[in-house]
Amino acid sequence: MATPLNEVSTKQVLQWIGSHLSRYKKRVAGAITALFTAALAWLMLGQGIKYAIDSGFVESASETLNQATLIVLVITLIACIATYVRFYLMTWLGERVSADIRNQVYSHLLSLPPSFFAELRTGEVISRFTSDTTVIQTVVGMSLSMTLRSIVTFLGALALMTFSSPLLTFCVIVAVPAVLVPIKVLAPQVRRYAKESQDKVADLGARIDESLHEIMTVQAYTAENAERMHFSRKVELAMDVAKKRIHYRSLLIGCIMCISMTAIIFIAWIGARQVLDGTMTVGELSAFLFYAVMAGGSVATISEVIGEVQRGVGASERLYELFTTEPAIKSVLKEAGKISECPPSKDATLKNEGSKPVISNASPKIELENVSFAYPDSKPLFNNLNINIQAGERLALVGASGAGKTTLFQLLMRFYDPSAGQILFNGMPINQLPVDVLRRQIAIVTQEPVVFADTVMENIRYGSPSASDDAVVNAAKQAFAHEFIDNMDERYDTQLGERGVKLSGGQKQRIAIARAILADRPILLLDEATSALDAMSERMVQQAIDRLMVGKTSIVIAHRLATVQHADRILVMDKGQVVGSGDHTSLMKSDTLYREYAELQLLS
Repeated sequence: MATPLNEVSTKQVLQWIGSHLSRYKKRVAGAITALFTAALAWLMLGQGIKYAIDSGFVESASETLNQATLIVLVITLIACIATYVRFYLMTWLGERVSADIRNQVYSHLLSLPPSFFAELRTGEVISRFTSDTTVIQTVVGMSLSMTLRSIVTFLGALALMTFSSPLLTFCVIVAVPAVLVPIKVLAPQVRRYAKESQDKVADLGARIDESLHEIMTVQAYTAENAERMHFSRKVELAMDVAKKRIHYRSLLIGCIMCISMTAIIFIAWIGARQVLDGTMTVGELSAFLFYAVMAGGSVATISEVIGEVQRGVGASERLYELFTTEPAIKSVLKEAGKISECPPSKDATLKNEGSKPVISNASPKIELENVSFAYPDSKPLFNNLNINIQAGERLALVGASGAGKTTLFQLLMRFYDPSAGQILFNGMPINQLPVDVLRRQIAIVTQEPVVFADTVMENIRYGSPSASDDAVVNAAKQAFAHEFIDNMDERYDTQLGERGVKLSGGQKQRIAIARAILADRPILLLDEATSALDAMSERMVQQAIDRLMVGKTSIVIAHRLATVQHADRILVMDKGQVVGSGDHTSLMKSDTLYREYAELQLLS
C-alpha cells in the first residue's frame, strides 16, 4: 500500500542538518573562528573610536590621533579578512550540505516502492529537490551565518555598552523584550506560510511535469487553453500564499526596526544629557552609540534573516519528510549472511558469496501459495491464488485486462507484498531475500518500453552496467535492433532524447528487449513485449525471445495469442483467478473463454 509522509518536528530537522554539518568539523570550526574574530574586531573598533576622540580629537593631540587612526585601520583590515574567510566557508558549507542532502534523499527515494509515487506526484518530488534544497543552501550558507554573527555582535556590543555606561545599558536591556515580542508573535506565521508557499510551488512543478510530459495528448485534444487556465489558477493560489508570507515577514522586519530605532534614539538622548552633565565623555558616548547601532543593526539583521531561517526550516521539513518515509517493502535481513524469521523449506537453494545470500543462477522454480492481494482502496484482486511454475518452464498468461496478469509480475518483483500467502523461488520465500538480490534474478520487458535520455549504448547497457561494447552490440543484434541503430548518425553513441523521443514505439521495444538479453537473468518476465512491433519485426523479435528463453523460467503476458501458442503451458486468468490451464491445443478443446479469445483473433 502507499506510504504516507511522516510528520516531523523542528528539532528532528535541525538535528538532521546538524548531522550533515558535523562531517565537516574543521570547516565549521574555521567558519566559527572567523566569525568570532570578525565580530571581535568590529567591536574593538568602538574602543578605537573612543580613544581617537577622547585622546586625539578632544585634546588636540595630532600624534595620538594618527596612532588611533592607524589602529582603527588595522582592526578594519583584520575584520575584513575574517569576514572573507567566514563568508567563503559558510557559503561552501551551504553548497556542500545541500548537495549531500540531495544525494541522501535521492538515494532513499530509489528504495521506495512504486505505490509511494502513485500517491506523491513526480513533479512535487522534483520541486522538493530543486527549490527546497536551494532554500537550504541559502539558509546554511548565508542566513545562518548572518544570524550567528548578529547574535555574537549583539552580545559583545551589550557587554561593551555595560562597560561604557551601565545606566544606558540598562535602558537597552529594558528595550530588548519589546523587540522579542514581534519575533515571538510573527515568526511562526512566517514559517507557516513559507512552508505552505513551498507546497504551492511544488504543485506548480507537478502540473508542469504532467502537462509537458503528455504534450501530444494536450495538443491533440486542443486543451492548451484549459491547461493555461488551470495552471494560472494554481499560480494565483501560490501567489496568494506568497502574499501572506511577504506580509508577515515585512511586518516582522518593520516592527523590529521601529522598536530598535526608537530605543536607540531615546538612549542617545539620555547619553547626550549625561555628557552635558559631565558624567560621561564625548568618546564614551560615541563608543556607546557605536555599539548601540551595532546592536540595533544586529537585531535588524536577525529580523530580516529570521524569515529566511523559518523558510529554510519549512523547506528542510519537506525534504526530511521524504527522507524519513519508510519503504513499504523491506528486506528481513538482520545480519549479513543470515536470514531471519521463518526458515526456508527443505528444497530451497541459497548460496553465500562472501557474507551475502544470493539465489543460484540456475532457473528457479516459482510457487505462489494461497496468495491474496488488493490494491489500496480497492477490492481484493487475488484470493488464495495458487500457481506452480517449474524451473525452466515457459508459462503464458492470457486473459482480459484487469484479470491480474501485470499485478502478478509486480508481486514477483516485490513492488507490492501479498496481504496473505507467500511466493517462493526454489522453496525460499522471496520476502526473506534482500530486495536487490531478488530483483537481480529477474529481467523484465514491459508493455510500455522505458528508454532513458542517454545514448543507445548506455540504454542497452542499463541491463548490465559492466558489459563490454561488443556484448551490447551482440545483444542489439539478437533483438534485431542493430540495423536501425547502425543507420543513426552516431550509431550507438546517438542521444535518444527524453523518454526516447527519437525512436518509434517498435524501436523502443527492441532496445528494451536488447537490455533484457544483455542482463541474461534466470527469470524472464515479458509483458506484451512485442505489442509495439509490426508483423515482420514481431516475427524476428519473437525468434530472439525464443532463444533468450532457453534455460530460463519465463512468464509471458500476451493479448495476441499467436505469440504464446508454443508456450509449455498457458494459464487463462479471469478476475484474479486461474480458470484454465494447458497448452494451446488442449485449451481450444476444453476452455470456453480461451476459445473465445482465439476465435476473436482468428486462431481457430
